Parts: sequence; structure tokens; C-alpha cells
Amino acid sequence: MTDRYAASRRLHERAIHSIAAGVNSGIRKMEQPVPLYFQKGSGPRVWDVDGNEYIDFQIGQGALLYGHAPAGMADAIAAQARLGTHWAAQCELEIDVAERIQAMVPGAENVRFNNSATEVVLSALRLARAHTGRPLILKFEGAYHGWADEGLVGFAPPADRWGDDESPTRLHPSRGVIPEVLDTFVVARWNDPDHLRRKVAEFRGRIAAIIFEPIMCNTCCMEPVPGMIATIRELCDSEGMLMIADETITGFRTAPGGAQESLGFVPDLTILGKAVGGGLPFAALAGRRSAMQKIIEGSVVHAGTLNGNPLCLAASKWCLDHIASLGDQHPRVATALGHQMMTGLRTLADQHGIPLRPQGPGPAFHAVLLKPGASEGPVHDYRDYVRRHDATRWTHLRRCLLDHGVRAIERGLWFISLAHREEDIREALEKCAAAFAVHARDWKPA
Repeated sequence: MTDRYAASRRLHERAIHSIAAGVNSGIRKMEQPVPLYFQKGSGPRVWDVDGNEYIDFQIGQGALLYGHAPAGMADAIAAQARLGTHWAAQCELEIDVAERIQAMVPGAENVRFNNSATEVVLSALRLARAHTGRPLILKFEGAYHGWADEGLVGFAPPADRWGDDESPTRLHPSRGVIPEVLDTFVVARWNDPDHLRRKVAEFRGRIAAIIFEPIMCNTCCMEPVPGMIATIRELCDSEGMLMIADETITGFRTAPGGAQESLGFVPDLTILGKAVGGGLPFAALAGRRSAMQKIIEGSVVHAGTLNGNPLCLAASKWCLDHIASLGDQHPRVATALGHQMMTGLRTLADQHGIPLRPQGPGPAFHAVLLKPGASEGPVHDYRDYVRRHDATRWTHLRRCLLDHGVRAIERGLWFISLAHREEDIREALEKCAAAFAVHARDWKPA
């Protein structure tokens, strides 16, 4: 039998001799049967080095909201590259981009740029501690806020170590972390406003900020239950804490102003990444001027040689102008296509007896695969997800989809880009039908 991934295998075997583990991000090791190597992309499609074509729902881990290689963005980057690639100083582009973010994002009175959302998270937490004079940050169990020491506290703890319901663990998934970092966090359960109130009361006067994904996209695309966001805002106001919305994924995706626009709230600080740069290493910290004051006066250090890089700014300006040009089409079109895809996947799954239950707002969603005997209904928190989602079976189904030309993220997340069209969704579902048939035939529970 011909190996459809032979060239990727050869490149990965070569890479292992020069690149640690053969990849430049640990999560890429997860891909089965081998980390794939790509040679080109266009719109919602991508081609690997073996010539396999995929309808892409991984879409650069969500960074490519505009699809692969949009011509306008390529032209903007090329034009800037001919003028200069790096100043380590100011240029008018950074004002252009900051003003666009300011106009689009409700909580953006001031902006600062970084190169990744992980950096922005670190900046936001430092700023919150300085602003309040308090040592602790409250985050939610299972939430991912970048890969640094602080961002991964309480992320994906195994069931035998996640603590009791009232006191979720502050476990970190990586070795080599500064031990004291764990003691600067309080972990609460997502989508449980009463539990959040109890944790804030327990540590009253010591919490500097509550950081959260408005929709917990990194873990199962769990939308907030009624009252969840309002409770965060109320507690931050009454207890003098900063409200930090991590909109790395939801920013510009669920609305031009992100989830804070679509869900109707205004945070004190906002983390923007992925779509703000359209695939270039670019991120932003936005916030109320009062919350940014310590950076403004210089008592909080915020720095970086490559901050405000002109190539990234040229790309970001194009991206934000593209969103603005869509008017009320965005996020209406992407949301409709996402729901069409989710409905189609559920219909195919039912036909093949596969317990697939997609959930999410549409522009992003998660493919939950229920374990035998698991209850129906939306997954609302991390523990519920671990108890009900069959990650092993999803890995098998995801491989079947890949073999049939449909690419989703290894952990079950799907993205709709602004380049996807109805015909792409129809074609993808036809490919999914064949993939589901193979999975139903070959899947053997352990």
C-alpha cells in the first residue's frame, strides 16, 4: 500500500537530527501518523509535501482567520519589506493599527504590541499585580493562557490529581517551572458563578485579577452559562480586581470587536493574538487607560526588541481593514457556515452510530466524542469534558478525516475562516461521510 505521507515521514526523520524532537512546538508531536510538512496554502485549502490536498479547519491554530495566503496581505507585507523589515523604533503603521483596534474593540482605550499572546498574558498579569498591589491571579480550571510558567497553571490536570470540587489543583503540566509561581494563583471552576464567588471570598483582598477566555475555546469551546461573565464583572468591580479577557482566539472572530462585543461586556484588559496578525507573530495588549497607567508612567516594564515590527503591522492593518470591509457580513457568514458544518457532522455521525456532539459558537467549535454511557447535553466545564469526551476515539476519527482530505486540530477544535465558502463546507461534508464510514468500520474500543 502506498504511504500517502511518505515525504513528511522522510522530512521528520531528517528533522530529528537537527531540531529537538523534530518539531518547533511540542503540540505538533501529537499529529498522527506523523507531523505533516506543508508546501503551500490558498484560501481554505492547504497542500502537504506529498501533494495531498486538505480542506483546512485547523487554519493555523486559528491565526489564519482570513484563510491561507490572501493576496492583499501578501502585497502589504511585500511593500513594507521593500521599505524595511525592522526599526526597533516607531513608525506610523503602529498608530494606524492601534487606532483600528481602539475603534473596533470595546475595552481598547490604549494598546501595546508584543510578538505572541503568551507575552501579552505575562504583561497583563504583571500589570494587574502592579495596579492593585496584590499577589494573586484567579484563573479557571482547564484554561490555557500561553505556554509560560503562569499561563499553564491548572491547565489539563489528570483526573487523579485535579483536587476536590471546591479546591481545583494548581498543578502545572511542565517540569522546570518556578515552584513559587503556583502559589500566586487561585483556580476556580468555569461556568460555576457560585463557586467563583466562594473562591473570591476565600482570598478576599489578595486577588489582583480574574483572567478568562470568554468562550473557553482551548478546552472544548465551552460558552459561558448565563450570568457567568456578569459575575466576573461584578466581582472585579466590587473587589477592586482587574477583569482580563483572553481573546487570543475569540478576538475578531466572534465579532469585529471579539467576544466582548458579541457577549456584551467591557473588560479592563484584553489579550489579542492569532487573528490580529493573520499568521504573523503579532499580538496586542489592549485596555482601559486607567488599567494601563503603570505602563504609561513606566513603573511596569513592558519591552521587546521586535515589538511593533513593521512587517507584522502591515499585515495587521490589512487584516483589520478586511474585517471592517465585510460590514454586517461578519461574523454572520462564518457563524452560518460553522453551524452548517456542525449540523452536517452531527447528521453524518448519527447515520454511522458515532456519538459525535459538536459544540461552540460556529466560527470555532469542538468535536466532542462521547464515551460509552456518557450523558448527553453541552459540556460546561473541564471535569465534565474529561469525564465525557473520548479523546482516544477522536484521534482515530481525526486520522480518518485527514486521510480523506479534511484537516481539524488534534485536540478536536475546528475553525471556520473568512475564506471558507458554502461549496467548501459541502465538499468537506462529502469527504467526512467517507471518513466516518471508515471510522465506523475500523474503530475498536480498547
